[in-house]
Order: sequence, then C-alpha cells, then structure tokens
Amino acid sequence: MAAATKDSYLRRRYALAEAKRASTLLREEDKTKILTIAENFNWKIGSTKEGQTCDFTLNFTNFLRNSTNLRGPRGKWRLVNRLMQNGEVFLTTAEARRLLQEEIQRHIEEKLDTEVTSLPETITEATKRLNQLFSERKATIKLEELPKEVVIPAFPPCIKRLYDTIASGRNVSHIGRFALTSFLTSTGMTSEDVTNLFRALPDFNERLTRYQVEHIAGRRGSRTKYIPPMCATLQTHGVCCNRDETCTTIRHPLTYYKSKIKTTKRDSNNKR
Repeated sequence: MAAATKDSYLRRRYALAEAKRASTLLREEDKTKILTIAENFNWKIGSTKEGQTCDFTLNFTNFLRNSTNLRGPRGKWRLVNRLMQNGEVFLTTAEARRLLQEEIQRHIEEKLDTEVTSLPETITEATKRLNQLFSERKATIKLEELPKEVVIPAFPPCIKRLYDTIASGRNVSHIGRFALTSFLTSTGMTSEDVTNLFRALPDFNERLTRYQVEHIAGRRGSRTKYIPPMCATLQTHGVCCNRDETCTTIRHPLTYYKSKIKTTKRDSNNKR
C-alpha cells in the first residue's frame, strides 16, 4: 500500500517507522544476533574480545555508508573522531543498532521504489484513503517534526506560508527558498532538518539541496552564515504576505520572531 501511494515522503515515513521498530527490537538481542543481521546486509563486521569498551568492529566503508546523515554531540559520527584500526571502526552495541537502523530504512525504501500496477479493489480503495489522509496531514506532520527549540507559533506570516507551501510539495521562488532556509537555520534548525523539509518538492535533489542549505548555514564555502532578507526586500519580490499588527512595527523576519517569542512567553507566564 505504501508503494502504491506513489508518495515518496509517505514511503520514507513508513520506512523510517519500520526501521525504528527494528532498532527497538534489536535491544532485546545479543551480540551474536546483531552480527548475523549485519552480515545479512553484507557488512564487514566483527566482535571484539570480552572486556573491551567497544563491542564490534566495522569496516569504514560500511560505517560511512550508514553514518552520513547522523549527527551527534562532538561530531561522534564523523570518521575523523572515531577510534579506528586497520580500516575497522570500533562501535558500541547501541551504535551498531543505530547504524543498522539506517541500513534497514534504506533497504525498505529501495523495496518500496517499485511500480505497483495491479491490486485487489479493496486494497486500491484503502490506498486511496491512505493517500487522502496523508495529504491532509502532511503539513501538520512536518510541523510536528521541527526541532523543539524552534518556536513555531512565532513564525512571521511570510515564513509560515513558505513553510506550508514547501511542506505540501509545491515549489516556491528562489528568493522564497533562500528566505525560508536562512530563517530556519538562524532560529536553530539543523541543516539536516532543513534538507529533509525540501524532500517534499518534486524537483528535490539531495546532493544539491544539502550543499545549498549548508552553504547558507555557513558550513560550506566562505563559511558565512546568511540571515533572511529584510522585509522591504521580501515585499519587493512578492514574498511578504498576510501582514499582521506585529509586521507594521518591524523591518526584519528575525525581529518579528524574537518579538513573538517574548509575547508568547509573557502570555504563558500570565496564565500561570
């Protein structure tokens, strides 16, 4: 049914959910079972001796294949920060499970990338309902996925509209994409989360999008972190919309955001 929806984002959500479930089940398994499962994915993996701080050794090619999209404190998933010997990266059991989750998710996504041409009528109808429900919920789901430190109710109207448009899979102008990306990275969203936001677009290119997002976030190129354009610029390019009372007192989207955060916190304190 997931494959039959032909919705790439829904497929990824399903694959992610199954991968997380598998990772949870792996917590109940011993090292031998984890080794067996990893070997089924053609991992070059081995078990360390008893008493060592790490439980497994994994060939660096398998490590890189599954750690690219992972983030952690102090860059824990970067190969340069790992203990490695003779091309083998040392892993704890928890780290092995996390890497297997990535492998499982990709495996399921590949299985779902197929053309479904014929299904029983009852399944076809259920798939149509699934598509409709997911379409109605997609924007809300993406909002729920935003990092907790990002205060969603404080978004300026123009940014909220850009976000909703992208989340629904519709394209926006170049200046609109820049404004949204620079705003989100400036308010605490990681480059990975911003990149994932753009996956809903029909012209999504992961390599290009990731580079552009990281460039705007100051992680590539000149290492200059960009901020959103002034309100006057957004007005000139037709990005400004749905102006409210706060908009009339500010000249920059980030100023709006900070002002709204203060108002939200003050209102919350008054209600206590």
